[in-house]
Amino acid sequence: MNTKHIPHIVIIGAGFAGMEAARGLANAPVQITLIDKNNHHLFQPLLYQVAIAGLLPSQIAQPVRTIFRRQKNLTFQMGEVSAVNLDEKYVKLNGSVIAYDYLVIATGGRTNFFGFDSLEKAGFQVKDLETAVKTRNHLLSMFERASNEGDAERRKALLTFVIVGGGPTGVETAGALAELISHVMVKDYPRSMLKEARVILLEATSNLLGSYPDELRKSTLKLLHGKNVRVRLNTRMEDFNGQRIALADGSQIETQTVIWTAGIKTAEMVDELNVEKASGGRICVLPTLQLPDHPEIFVIGDTAFLEENGQLLPMLATVAIQQGATAAKNIRRQMDNLPLETFHYKDPGLLATIGRNAAVARIFGISFSGFIAWVIWVFLHIYRIIGFRNRVVIMFNWMWDYLFYDNQVRLITKE
Repeated sequence: MNTKHIPHIVIIGAGFAGMEAARGLANAPVQITLIDKNNHHLFQPLLYQVAIAGLLPSQIAQPVRTIFRRQKNLTFQMGEVSAVNLDEKYVKLNGSVIAYDYLVIATGGRTNFFGFDSLEKAGFQVKDLETAVKTRNHLLSMFERASNEGDAERRKALLTFVIVGGGPTGVETAGALAELISHVMVKDYPRSMLKEARVILLEATSNLLGSYPDELRKSTLKLLHGKNVRVRLNTRMEDFNGQRIALADGSQIETQTVIWTAGIKTAEMVDELNVEKASGGRICVLPTLQLPDHPEIFVIGDTAFLEENGQLLPMLATVAIQQGATAAKNIRRQMDNLPLETFHYKDPGLLATIGRNAAVARIFGISFSGFIAWVIWVFLHIYRIIGFRNRVVIMFNWMWDYLFYDNQVRLITKE
């Protein structure tokens, strides 16, 4: 009778990091339990496309059970981990207890409103399918309400859309929203009404895309101006009450739409862990991605705080994917009593799109902007989408939009 113990690996989070860790252990002699509060893996880089009525939620999400149906050593459980006992080696899930030999924490991040309680209640975000659909419904409702508003000032406020945060998500959302207005909504609403529409991008620092090279920052600013996005640098928001934004310089912007893209922090579960943490609540890890004093625990993706060459690794999908692969390798090596690998990030480049025919990219040390960068962005994102059907559908949608300037998902639905 074979009584050999089969190591049990619990992976918390089915984002890019958790998925890659699970795949890396596909042929290992282990039993994996993958846990996530949602039953799907979400391709977050395209989430803003759902918010601006460009894609359906089902086109950027894939059921986890479908993805792993052929991986025999993996079981998926939908639920939210309420506690982790680091000493006794178990997690609590939906009232039950799951013991582990190895634990991978890949819980991702959530929006950081930096204490703006009123903004959290009255503003919008693009962090998951629920918030993206809520944002889409609100945006489309603003056009409907504006079409029936007789007061010019109220109509202008309804058609003023403010994005806060000049990082990749803010830049991409602003560019896509401006195009939605100028190329798509113009077919459905009077041009005289849409002349009052404004897309405003607020950034508290002196540059957009702060981590990008200077030439790409300048190109991004130029491309956004070309799409009639009003960019306001060195502009800090003080408050938003659902009707107007108060800025640090004392001025105000009348609007009912603020999309917040300016901050991210770790998931709530991480707050309860009694471990060393750094900015944004991220957990400090060793270069092997292990938790200090707990070599059986690996922390990866947006949850991990790790510096390389004096620079903090950013919260990017590419970092998460590479860390997931390294964590899987190190678990295998630990099981075989081999030295563990140190994580080294291989930067594949930088990409951000600002709408149709407009993007910025830096690949292999070469900077691109405009149409060439946009083509690179399109093909890389389609390649990374999970599921052949989703790739085909998204490619078709983008081709249709490119040829006919017609987003197909302009639906206001119940949330």
